[in-house]
Amino acid sequence: MCGIFAYLNYLTPKKRKEILELLVKGLKRLEYRGYDSAGVAIDSFDSKDMSLIKRSGKVKLLEEEIKNRSSELHVENENDNHCGIAHTRWATHGIPNEVNSHPQRSDVHHSFVVVHNGIITNYKEVKTFLEKKGYRFESETDTEVIAKLIHHLYNLHPNYSFRELVEHVVQQLEGAFALCFKSKHFPGECVATRRGSPLLIGIKTKSHLATDHIPILYGKAETDNNHKEHRPHGRPEFPVIPRNDSTSEFQPLEEKSVEYFFASDASAIIEHTNRVIYFEDDDVAAVKNGVLSIHRLRRNMDDPHAREITTLKMELEEIMKGNYDYYMQKEIFEQPESVVNTMRGRVYFDTRNVILGGIKDYIPEIKRCRRLMLIGCGTSYHSAIATRQLLEELTELPVMVELASDFLDRTTPVFRDDVCFFISQSGETADTLMALRYCKQRGALIVGITNTVGSSICRESHCGVHINAGPEIGVASTKAYTSQFISLVMFALVMSEDRISLKTRRMEIIEGLKNLAEQIKEVLKLDSQVRALAEDLYQQKSLLIMGRGFNFATCLEGALKVKELTYMHSEGIMAGELKHGPLALVDDTMPVIMIVMRDGVYKKCMNALQQVTAREGRPIIVCEKGDNETKNFAYKCLEVPKTVDCLQGILTVIPMQLLSFHIAVLRKCNVDCPRNLAKSVTVE
Repeated sequence: MCGIFAYLNYLTPKKRKEILELLVKGLKRLEYRGYDSAGVAIDSFDSKDMSLIKRSGKVKLLEEEIKNRSSELHVENENDNHCGIAHTRWATHGIPNEVNSHPQRSDVHHSFVVVHNGIITNYKEVKTFLEKKGYRFESETDTEVIAKLIHHLYNLHPNYSFRELVEHVVQQLEGAFALCFKSKHFPGECVATRRGSPLLIGIKTKSHLATDHIPILYGKAETDNNHKEHRPHGRPEFPVIPRNDSTSEFQPLEEKSVEYFFASDASAIIEHTNRVIYFEDDDVAAVKNGVLSIHRLRRNMDDPHAREITTLKMELEEIMKGNYDYYMQKEIFEQPESVVNTMRGRVYFDTRNVILGGIKDYIPEIKRCRRLMLIGCGTSYHSAIATRQLLEELTELPVMVELASDFLDRTTPVFRDDVCFFISQSGETADTLMALRYCKQRGALIVGITNTVGSSICRESHCGVHINAGPEIGVASTKAYTSQFISLVMFALVMSEDRISLKTRRMEIIEGLKNLAEQIKEVLKLDSQVRALAEDLYQQKSLLIMGRGFNFATCLEGALKVKELTYMHSEGIMAGELKHGPLALVDDTMPVIMIVMRDGVYKKCMNALQQVTAREGRPIIVCEKGDNETKNFAYKCLEVPKTVDCLQGILTVIPMQLLSFHIAVLRKCNVDCPRNLAKSVTVE
């Protein structure tokens, strides 16, 4: 979705040119999240006004606009203390254009500007209230109401601090948001807050930090039993939040110079600092005179007393393309390493043991549960489908696989003895996160499967598994899918470790995991064959992908990759459903890919294959290496190594990833940032 980046330097002299370069580079690091316009806001050269530079389209166009206005922006001037904010926008309210792009301003004098990720669900009511107060709106966005609302509050309460004004604002807002504010009335200050959308702050100092924890400050309003939430359109005046005189805050220990970086995710910060704080919902962080304080309006029972400064383990090289032309291409070819990283320290091949430290203490409780529920969206949902059969086999528990959005729409019954797995690469997927909270309220045990340490799902789960796939920049998920797949397989192995009747099956699977990295390398050698196949297919308008059993998830995931990367219609079809409708699509012009492995459903897949060839279909078959009988039915063929049936889906999905990648390149599509899509879907 949208990307926030803000930079504040205190007693750290920087040329305005350097500040602008930092802001633009931060936006470039966030480009993979998906966006359609970009903008920055910095102080004017005399610090009496603000300069807003916004462009529809790519960050490159914004960078060119800044260069064109360099003399007006006085880029060679130096600032010791300065706050600049920047944003990449993914349109939700209003078309992509310069007026609708962020930062949004409160008035023509730029009293307040704000950047915003998320959706304000009650913006129409707030807008109506402000229009009655005489405000006129220039954009179609929900964000503009925030800028005008804080301006209205400032006029009512000119003695309030910047932080107090923001605290008042967030009490009026409903929905999901991450916000970063800047004001000409509070030069050199920055205030940020979040609810439902990710936000973190990086800290860079020359000296040691005074503490590894930032204490949380609480307002005294929580003691007022008569205090109720209020909405601006219902009242002419706003209640006052009593000031808190506590002085718990962060600042450098020796030298006072400090730099702060606010961002939607760590990839924008890692080249500057590896020391970060992840904000929780309703945290309000304020930087004034180089000092950071974090405030909350209300104390929850499970609130920690401080926010920890964590050290990122991510390296800058991990978010660079290296020798590849595209991030997705790099991530596909990283899978031999990423699957090993997922298993490292967890699967002990010498002793045939599997230990998942993140859920070890909860295994007895999970074994007593009523059922397992696997909940996710998109690719994460497909990883759940891919492993459902094995989980049912090894746990002997009923396993439900749910799309998070549909799960919420149905208000599905959830019980205290359910165990709910929430699968998300980013750990911030809005539907999955809301489903998590829905299940948690009903007493279920929550297990998070994520790729992002410090994410919302990671923090709100009772226990979980970090998939350790490494940063994934391409919007289309590849290595996260295979690592999620393996994480769920490892869970199934842990659950069955004391079952003598399943010992042989477990040993077979562990041996398959041991050989997996080398077999993936072998599959990746098919790249040139897959590219030749893509040259045959890239001008087609539709593509059917068929399979069943353990490989049905590969069909769904392959079809999703083709759709999101190539904009070609594609459908993953259960081969057993062929006669119930899809067979009508098959003729000599319809490209069909069939996944036919020598597993328990081989004969049934061969039956479906023969039905396709009988209708003059020309199937492209993905089969096991050396399976000449199956190859005889193929128009074209891709051979993959044989592994244990429940892991075969990892090897069959990689040709689908490569195929979608090559078709996208041949169709001149944007591989890393497909149109209309975002990496992390942080709104419903």
